[in-house]
Amino acid sequence: MQNRELSLIKFNERVLAMAENQSTPLLERLRYLCIVGSNLDEFFEIRIASLKEQQRQAPGVAGCDALTPDQAFERVQLAAHVLVERQNSLLMDQVLPALLSHGVGLLAATTWTEAQQAWARATFSHDVMPLLTPIGLDPAHPFPRVYNKSLNFIVALSGQDAFGRRASIAIVQAPRALPRVIRVPPDVAGLPDGYILLTTLISAFVGELFPGLDIKGCYQWRVTRNSDLYVDEEEVTNLRQALQGELSQRNFGASVRLEIDQGMPPNLASFLQREFVLEPQDTYRVSGPVNLARLLQMCDLVDRPELSFPVYKPVIPSPFGAYADDPVNLFRAIAQRDRLLHHPYQSFQPVIDFLTAAAHDPNVVAVKQTIYRTGEDSELMRLLLLAARSGKEVTVVVELMARFDEQTNINWAAKLEAVGAHVSYGVVAHKTHAKMALLLRREKGEIRRYGHLSTGNYHPRTAKLYTDFGLLTANPAICEDMDRMFSLLTGLGARRPLKLLLQSPFTLHETMVALIKAEAAHARAGRRARIMAKMNSLLEPIIIDELYKASQAGVKIDLIVRGACALRPGVRGLSESIRVTSIVGRYLEHARAFYFYGDGAENVYLSSADWMDRNFFRRVEVGFPILDKALKKRVINEAFTYALRDNQLAWRGQPDGGYTRVHSRRPPFNLHDYLMRELGG
Repeated sequence: MQNRELSLIKFNERVLAMAENQSTPLLERLRYLCIVGSNLDEFFEIRIASLKEQQRQAPGVAGCDALTPDQAFERVQLAAHVLVERQNSLLMDQVLPALLSHGVGLLAATTWTEAQQAWARATFSHDVMPLLTPIGLDPAHPFPRVYNKSLNFIVALSGQDAFGRRASIAIVQAPRALPRVIRVPPDVAGLPDGYILLTTLISAFVGELFPGLDIKGCYQWRVTRNSDLYVDEEEVTNLRQALQGELSQRNFGASVRLEIDQGMPPNLASFLQREFVLEPQDTYRVSGPVNLARLLQMCDLVDRPELSFPVYKPVIPSPFGAYADDPVNLFRAIAQRDRLLHHPYQSFQPVIDFLTAAAHDPNVVAVKQTIYRTGEDSELMRLLLLAARSGKEVTVVVELMARFDEQTNINWAAKLEAVGAHVSYGVVAHKTHAKMALLLRREKGEIRRYGHLSTGNYHPRTAKLYTDFGLLTANPAICEDMDRMFSLLTGLGARRPLKLLLQSPFTLHETMVALIKAEAAHARAGRRARIMAKMNSLLEPIIIDELYKASQAGVKIDLIVRGACALRPGVRGLSESIRVTSIVGRYLEHARAFYFYGDGAENVYLSSADWMDRNFFRRVEVGFPILDKALKKRVINEAFTYALRDNQLAWRGQPDGGYTRVHSRRPPFNLHDYLMRELGG
């Protein structure tokens, strides 16, 4: 098997390739650079932190990839250093100069005109300096406590201060309240869109913080810390309360990475390494800003359509546009047949309308929903609050342990409880990752259920950026299964059989294994056999082993895996008939879809789960079948056929873990562009 962390580095190399591609609009190239920076932040906070923990606890134990933690750490750090150097070179040597030629630029202090110098000094004096607290290091001033990923400066000094103390080193911490990217008035900048980084301002005028002392150098740096939370769910009586206590300490976990200015002298670098108990291989010298992801602010501030992807406004598919304010016909349309949504090509608005109807329709008596990520400003959550205030029975399963969204979810849980909603935090030691909404509506003296199931979160913003499928259905068996899942999540009781839905940690894994084995059996019997699966990550060893066996039996297998993939495709005698494809483009491929030929039955499932250990065994996930023949055909085409035709965004996985671009003599085919035209009209 391939190493998970190395596979994630390979994924970020593919994202970086979008920034390297000169046909990508300039602001989007900058955005991809920032995305890589943000991805690497989380990679170090979680994955590298985990590797370091393995080094401490089991240094000689090899994993499924046959690497010990020390061996894996060495290879991953080497690959990460190469990626970061490539990222910084691209930013400083290509993207920023190209943007400047289009009137969008970061003004470096070395190029300031007199007017720019005066404006920068005034801005520093009025808006920045009053918030800075310089700390001179001496026995009375120990090294300050440093927040995770915060922007800091180390200043080399000489001279004597008012108390006769010899100056040597000082630390300046940039307050989180200050913007990292500051817009300069066009008449001062000499550009339509000119900006100065907070880093540049502080470095240029840091001497004003140390009057009478000589500044020998000022260098930016930041430290990344282990950000994984640990809450012993078996020992706590109130998960929300325990989690809030743990969140306050997240930003002061063990140090895992040090990023420093390219020009920082070795003695200062060593000083910081000792302070944070880090080694040279943990230290990354950067030529641009150490907090590169903050340049995303610049992408959002610049209003230059010609430098961005063309605006795409997703359409509201028929029949929903006509029924936005008509709950009766909205429910009637869902009752007539299942409705498939494919975001972001099709609007998320029908989902909002579905829940709006739940809040306003007097015949809807109950609403049940899972929440994993929904955002701080969520119309969907406001609708749930409105439904509860309207006297409906509202039950919400809020996953408090959704990584980096814990505080947001805690806040929503408190608001929901305040208006009388039933709030549950799911099952101890199992994150609730399933995406489900269920409405109970009184019709002709009976209760009828309407459900929404999805591969992605109830998050309107990411629904414009992530590709996901959603199903609106009134299928009695599916909706009854959903109700049973909610009962198991909010109450206690024995596992109840489900008719159509697959659920982790119970039936999803065993069903996937059985379906793979069935295809292998068909192939061995000389019948047609085919497997296609689309997901974010493929890491679970049993599934991988069964896919290898199916390949050896002669099953043709196509795996579309956006990110980490531990399976080795195309290995003689092992996986010759398996292809791994990764699509990286305008949108983040997020849907999970699984296809098994099934001797002509063509079984198609959509799911909230990747093929990973955690999704199969440590989470509550849902897999749902697509039963309508027309919708099944859509999923097969939109998830697989068109993706496998792509020769613009696609990469092909290699036996050694590398990826190469897909090239073809056929006419250019871009999956994202095609689906925008096909589904967007």
